[in-house]
Amino acid sequence: MTRSLQDDRQAITDLIHVYCRSVDRLDVPLGHSIWNESATADYGESFHQGPGKAVIDKICASHRRLLAHSHQIGNILITLDGDRAGSEAYCTATLRLQRGDTLMQMSVWTRYVDRWSYRAGRWGLDHRIAIRDFDEIRAVTALSQQYLGSRDHADPSYAALHLQPQDRL
Repeated sequence: MTRSLQDDRQAITDLIHVYCRSVDRLDVPLGHSIWNESATADYGESFHQGPGKAVIDKICASHRRLLAHSHQIGNILITLDGDRAGSEAYCTATLRLQRGDTLMQMSVWTRYVDRWSYRAGRWGLDHRIAIRDFDEIRAVTALSQQYLGSRDHADPSYAALHLQPQDRL
Protein backbone atom coordinates (compact mmCIF):
# COMPACT_ATOMS: atom_id res chain seq x y z
CA MET A 1 0.00 0.00 0.00
CA THR A 2 1.38 3.39 -0.98
CA ARG A 3 1.36 6.17 1.60
CA SER A 4 0.25 9.64 0.59
CA LEU A 5 1.70 12.91 1.87
CA GLN A 6 -1.69 13.67 3.40
CA ASP A 7 -1.73 10.31 5.21
CA ASP A 8 1.78 10.88 6.54
CA ARG A 9 0.98 14.41 7.72
CA GLN A 10 -2.16 13.17 9.46
CA ALA A 11 -0.32 10.29 11.13
CA ILE A 12 2.30 12.67 12.55
CA THR A 13 -0.34 15.19 13.61
CA ASP A 14 -2.24 12.41 15.38
CA LEU A 15 0.92 11.37 17.26
CA ILE A 16 1.49 14.95 18.43
CA HIS A 17 -2.07 14.95 19.77
CA VAL A 18 -1.55 11.51 21.35
CA TYR A 19 1.44 12.93 23.23
CA CYS A 20 -0.78 15.63 24.77
CA ARG A 21 -3.45 13.11 25.66
CA SER A 22 -0.91 10.83 27.28
CA VAL A 23 0.48 13.49 29.62
CA ASP A 24 -2.98 14.91 30.42
CA ARG A 25 -4.39 11.46 31.26
CA LEU A 26 -1.09 10.36 32.90
CA ASP A 27 -1.09 7.42 30.48
CA VAL A 28 2.58 6.43 30.40
CA PRO A 29 2.24 3.48 27.96
CA LEU A 30 0.33 5.70 25.52
CA GLY A 31 3.08 8.32 25.78
CA HIS A 32 5.76 5.72 25.18
CA SER A 33 3.94 4.60 22.00
CA ILE A 34 4.83 7.72 19.99
CA TRP A 35 8.62 7.29 20.33
CA ASN A 36 10.92 5.10 18.28
CA GLU A 37 13.15 2.84 20.39
CA SER A 38 16.33 4.90 20.09
CA ALA A 39 14.58 8.28 20.39
CA THR A 40 15.93 11.17 22.43
CA ALA A 41 14.38 14.24 24.00
CA ASP A 42 15.78 17.61 24.99
CA TYR A 43 13.47 19.47 27.37
CA GLY A 44 16.30 21.62 28.65
CA GLU A 45 19.21 20.93 30.96
CA SER A 46 17.14 21.62 34.08
CA PHE A 47 14.37 19.12 33.21
CA HIS A 48 15.37 16.28 30.87
CA GLN A 49 17.94 15.50 28.22
CA GLY A 50 18.02 11.82 27.34
CA PRO A 51 15.82 8.95 26.19
CA GLY A 52 12.49 9.99 24.68
CA LYS A 53 10.38 7.50 26.59
CA ALA A 54 11.99 8.57 29.86
CA VAL A 55 10.68 12.12 29.46
CA ILE A 56 7.13 10.73 29.49
CA ASP A 57 7.87 9.01 32.82
CA LYS A 58 9.26 12.24 34.23
CA ILE A 59 6.42 14.47 32.96
CA CYS A 60 3.70 12.14 34.25
CA ALA A 61 5.43 11.83 37.64
CA SER A 62 5.68 15.62 37.97
CA HIS A 63 2.07 16.11 36.79
CA ARG A 64 0.79 13.75 39.51
CA ARG A 65 1.65 16.51 42.01
CA LEU A 66 -0.67 18.92 40.18
CA LEU A 67 -4.45 19.29 40.54
CA ALA A 68 -5.14 19.43 36.81
CA HIS A 69 -3.48 20.15 33.48
CA SER A 70 -4.38 20.56 29.83
CA HIS A 71 -2.06 20.63 26.81
CA GLN A 72 -3.40 22.30 23.65
CA ILE A 73 -1.66 22.04 20.27
CA GLY A 74 -1.74 24.52 17.41
CA ASN A 75 0.27 25.73 14.42
CA ILE A 76 1.57 22.34 13.32
CA LEU A 77 4.02 22.52 10.42
CA ILE A 78 5.33 19.29 8.89
CA THR A 79 7.90 18.72 6.15
CA LEU A 80 8.21 15.27 4.60
CA ASP A 81 11.10 13.60 2.82
CA GLY A 82 10.27 9.95 2.14
CA ASP A 83 10.53 8.05 5.42
CA ARG A 84 11.79 11.10 7.34
CA ALA A 85 9.93 14.17 8.54
CA GLY A 86 10.37 17.27 10.61
CA SER A 87 7.70 19.17 12.49
CA GLU A 88 7.12 22.17 14.71
CA ALA A 89 4.03 22.35 16.90
CA TYR A 90 3.04 25.08 19.32
CA CYS A 91 1.78 23.87 22.69
CA THR A 92 0.04 25.82 25.41
CA ALA A 93 -0.03 23.92 28.69
CA THR A 94 -2.24 25.15 31.51
CA LEU A 95 -1.59 23.58 34.90
CA ARG A 96 -3.27 23.98 38.30
CA LEU A 97 -1.62 23.56 41.68
CA GLN A 98 -2.28 24.45 45.28
CA ARG A 99 0.17 26.56 47.28
CA GLY A 100 -1.06 26.73 50.83
CA ASP A 101 -4.57 28.23 50.64
CA THR A 102 -3.97 29.71 47.18
CA LEU A 103 -5.02 28.09 43.92
CA MET A 104 -2.34 28.79 41.34
CA GLN A 105 -2.37 28.48 37.58
CA MET A 106 0.73 28.02 35.47
CA SER A 107 0.69 28.61 31.74
CA VAL A 108 3.58 27.48 29.60
CA TRP A 109 4.00 28.25 25.89
CA THR A 110 6.30 25.72 24.24
CA ARG A 111 7.25 24.68 20.73
CA TYR A 112 7.95 21.02 20.00
CA VAL A 113 10.59 20.78 17.28
CA ASP A 114 10.59 17.14 16.22
CA ARG A 115 12.34 14.71 13.90
CA TRP A 116 10.32 11.66 12.81
CA SER A 117 10.95 8.49 10.86
CA TYR A 118 8.75 5.83 9.31
CA ARG A 119 9.85 2.38 10.51
CA ALA A 120 8.16 -1.00 10.50
CA GLY A 121 4.95 0.40 9.06
CA ARG A 122 4.50 3.36 11.42
CA TRP A 123 5.70 6.88 12.11
CA GLY A 124 7.61 7.43 15.33
CA LEU A 125 9.39 10.28 17.04
CA ASP A 126 13.22 10.17 16.82
CA HIS A 127 14.13 13.42 18.59
CA ARG A 128 12.25 16.26 20.25
CA ILE A 129 13.51 19.65 21.34
CA ALA A 130 10.98 21.37 23.62
CA ILE A 131 11.58 25.11 23.38
CA ARG A 132 9.90 27.07 26.17
CA ASP A 133 9.08 30.48 24.70
CA PHE A 134 7.58 31.94 27.89
CA ASP A 135 5.60 31.05 30.99
CA GLU A 136 3.71 32.53 33.91
CA ILE A 137 2.23 31.58 37.26
CA ARG A 138 -0.52 33.44 39.05
CA ALA A 139 -3.20 33.07 41.69
CA VAL A 140 -6.65 32.23 40.30
CA THR A 141 -10.20 31.75 41.54
CA ALA A 142 -11.95 28.66 40.20
CA LEU A 143 -15.39 29.16 38.67
CA SER A 144 -16.49 25.69 39.71
CA GLN A 145 -15.39 22.85 41.95
CA GLN A 146 -17.26 20.26 39.91
CA TYR A 147 -15.09 18.40 37.41
CA LEU A 148 -16.21 15.34 35.47
CA GLY A 149 -12.85 14.34 34.05
CA SER A 150 -10.07 12.35 35.63
CA ARG A 151 -6.39 11.91 34.89
CA ASP A 152 -6.57 8.16 34.33
CA HIS A 153 -8.55 5.45 32.50
CA ALA A 154 -11.70 6.38 34.44
CA ASP A 155 -11.91 9.54 32.31
CA PRO A 156 -15.10 9.43 30.16
CA SER A 157 -13.01 9.91 27.01
CA TYR A 158 -11.69 6.34 27.18
CA ALA A 159 -15.21 4.93 26.92
CA ALA A 160 -16.20 7.45 24.24
CA LEU A 161 -13.15 6.62 22.15
CA HIS A 162 -13.56 2.90 22.88
CA LEU A 163 -10.09 2.84 24.37
CA GLN A 164 -9.15 0.22 26.86
CA PRO A 165 -5.69 0.15 28.47
CA GLN A 166 -4.67 -2.71 26.18
CA ASP A 167 -5.94 -0.98 22.99
CA ARG A 168 -3.30 1.71 22.65
CA LEU A 169 -2.01 3.04 19.35
